[in-house]
Formats: sequence, C-alpha cells, structure tokens
Amino acid sequence: ARLVSQCGAEALVLVVAATVAGVLLANWTMQTLLTLVPSQMLSGMPFLLGLGLNLHVLAYAVALALLAIVLFTATPVLHFSLSKMRDGLAEGSRGSAGKAWRRIGSRLVVVELATAMVLLVGAALFGKSLYQLLHVDLGFQADHLATIEVGSPDKAYAKPEKNVALAREIVRNLEALPGVQSAALTTVAPVSYNGNTDWIRFVGKPYDGRHNEVNERDVSSEFFSTIHAKLIRGRYYTDAEDESKPEVVIINSKLANKYFPGEDPIGKQIGDIKLTPKSIKTIIGVVDDIREGELDSEVWPAEYHPFNQDPSTYFSVLVRTSQKPEAVLAELGPAIQHTRPDVGVRNPATMETLINDSMTAYLHRSSAWLVGGFAGTALLLGIVGLYGVIAYSVSQRTREIGVRMALGAQHTSVYRLILREAGSLAILGIGIGAAGSIIGAAFARKLLFGVSSWDLQSLMSVALILAIASIVASFVPARRAASVNPMEALRAE
Repeated sequence: ARLVSQCGAEALVLVVAATVAGVLLANWTMQTLLTLVPSQMLSGMPFLLGLGLNLHVLAYAVALALLAIVLFTATPVLHFSLSKMRDGLAEGSRGSAGKAWRRIGSRLVVVELATAMVLLVGAALFGKSLYQLLHVDLGFQADHLATIEVGSPDKAYAKPEKNVALAREIVRNLEALPGVQSAALTTVAPVSYNGNTDWIRFVGKPYDGRHNEVNERDVSSEFFSTIHAKLIRGRYYTDAEDESKPEVVIINSKLANKYFPGEDPIGKQIGDIKLTPKSIKTIIGVVDDIREGELDSEVWPAEYHPFNQDPSTYFSVLVRTSQKPEAVLAELGPAIQHTRPDVGVRNPATMETLINDSMTAYLHRSSAWLVGGFAGTALLLGIVGLYGVIAYSVSQRTREIGVRMALGAQHTSVYRLILREAGSLAILGIGIGAAGSIIGAAFARKLLFGVSSWDLQSLMSVALILAIASIVASFVPARRAASVNPMEALRAE
C-alpha cells in the first residue's frame, strides 16, 4: 500500500502539472488556428464560433488526466510485484529492476520515434503539397493584379448598350488611376470555380446528343492582355466587336485539343446543342489554359465571349498595376462609384490574396500546420525519451563501465557501447516509422497535390533528421559514461 501511494503521488504531481500546461497550450493553439482562417471563410463556418475552453473540453481533459494517473500508478506497481522485489533482494543487487525499467523505456522510445517518423513524413508531404499547390501553373500572372466585384441595378441597366457603356466607363476611369497599367472585366474571376457552364455543339461535326459542357466567361477586350495570358493562335477581339458585329468567341487549348484534335480551330463555328442561328459563334483565337477553377481542380474546356456582345450586370474588375496592388485597393471602389453612384462594389482584394486565402489553399495549409505541429511535438518527446533511456542505462551500468575501463577499455569503445544502444533503438523506431509512413501516406494520397505518397526524398530526409537528432540526444549520456572514473565507480558499488 505504501508503494502504491508513493507511485500514485508521483503520478498525481506529474499529471496535474502536465494537464494544466496542456490545457493552456491547447487554448492558445485553438485561438492561433482561428487566426489562420480567412475572415470571409470564417463567416461561413458557424461551428467554429466560440471555439475555446468550455465545460466539455475541461471534462475531457480531466478524464484524460485521471486515466493517465491510473496508468502511471498501475504500471510500476504491476511490474514490480512483491515476488520480483524478493528476487531482486535475493540477488543482492538492483540489476533486475534497472533492466526492467530499461526494457520498458526502450519500447516506449521505439514507439515515440516511430510516431515521430510517421508525423514528420506526413508534415513533409503536406508541406510539399502546399508548395506545389501555390506554385501550380495558372495560365496567367497573378502578381500585380487587384480585383473588385461590381454589381449594377438590373432595372437601370436592363438594356445591353447601357451595360456596355458602364463597362467602358469603369475601365477608362480605373486606367486613369496612378499606378494602374490596364483594367478589364470578366463575369467570373480566374481561380474561383469551374461553373457557369455552357453546352456546346460544333457546326459541321456529327452530334451524338451528349452534353459538351464547358466553362463560359464573358470578358472585355482587355482581359487577356491585363492578366498576361498567352495567345497560342488567332487573335483577340477588339472593343468595337459588340452586338452589331458578327458573334465571335475565343477558346482555351483544352477545348481545342479535346474537340479539334489535329485541326486548326480558327474559323470553326460553335453554338448551342440545337445550333440556333443566334447562338452560332466563330472561333477567332486560342489561348493557353487559364485556371478558372480551384487550384487543385482539373482545367476544364472554356470559351470566352466578348463582354460587349453578351454584357452582364454583375462582373469582376481586374486591374494590372505597376506597383504593389495593395496600394490601389482603397481607390478602386470610390473610383467606380464616382463613375456611377448607383453601382455597388464589394470584396476588393489582390489576386494573390484570393489565391492564398482560397478554401483549397486553406485546407492544405491547415493540414500542413497541424501535422507539422504534432510532428514537432512527437520529435521532441521521442528525443527526450531516447535521452532519458540512455541516461538511465548509463546510470545503471556505471559499475560495468568502470570495470571495462579498469581493464583497459578506451574512451572510444565506451562511446561506441552507448551509441550502439541508442542507434539500435533509433534504427528500429525509424524502420517501423518508415513502414507506417508509407501506409499512412497511401491513405492520405487524396489530400496531397502534386506529390506522390511514395516520396523517397521526404522519407530519406526525415530519417536523416531523426538519426542526427538521436545521435545528438545520446551523445551527452555517452560522454558522461566515457568520463567515468573507474576507481570511484567500483568504490560506489
């Protein structure tokens, strides 16, 4: 009973201190994670409101603490039963108890290192995935681009010519702002979503009744030059091509390659699924694929109509600046409303901000941060655990080391003895962790972008980091062992 109370008291002190520190750290972590959620996205996540410490969280923490106290009390009591203590006393040494604790500690260290390996590989994969995502080919230059959404009253601008006049006036006034090189309009901003689609059919080609769905965008004549898109063949349309001129359209290379393989699409005609005369448009140009959807989504076939031939009362304005785009954000809204006071504006932002704060980028970034945080914690626990086991092993083997040195063992051989023990634990933990990493990455492959779950570079890098950290953690106990005075060690025993 006295031994149980002693173990329980030690467990109580450790667990209470750890629980208090853990709860405070958890609360700080939750508040920090909330700051990583973009404000516009947070408004659509009511389940995150009020996130923090509450009775449920505290009750859960108390339950974990009680479980930890029971485990930390029961483990030594069950291990060092009365019979084992008698055996140890009969042997006249403390060797059996020390060896038992070393075995338990060694197994825990292997588990800790394996866990750290799995989490570190996961963090590396998510980090590389985030990097690949943010550097994916957009088909245009997102730097020095600012954007703002514009909406005009439907009744006041019911006639198409009024919308066209409004668009031209907005572009002209924005291009007059200091630092603005060009301005353009589009009904759907790039890197937003695959949608607002059209069903098309091709003049002169057989039709099997299938829906050929493509992204449909209405853009001004300055759109492609403003975003610095690449023209592959043909030409852009001009501002003069309005409803009074023949209907024209520009397509992306995805549409051209899919529906005109081995052909020159310039001059070909497309329309709706019934090929009504009003819907038929002539292809005048092919542009490189612009990523219209989210960063990790597939590029869809797309068609771009002249805004002047198909105007809308709701559109996005894109502005190319010669300076940092943040410098002109505050001027966009007033400049547009100075043009027409009845026009509404919202969400001024840089294109890079929209991309970095998108749902896709946030999910990948939060995954990388979360797994990286847990990986760092696991690495710290694993290295501290390895240090503790090796240090305890050195303290238990003081007499053995003293005898070896008294018989002529060199300091280097003592170093090898201790480092070999640490190395065997590290290799075993890294090996098990590598297998677990491959299995875990296979399950998480749908969350990765542009990175293989069998990323050998990540596996080798993490294994090297763990190996170096293990050597550093075991060097201090090894140095202490090599500095043992043989006479003092033998006298102490």
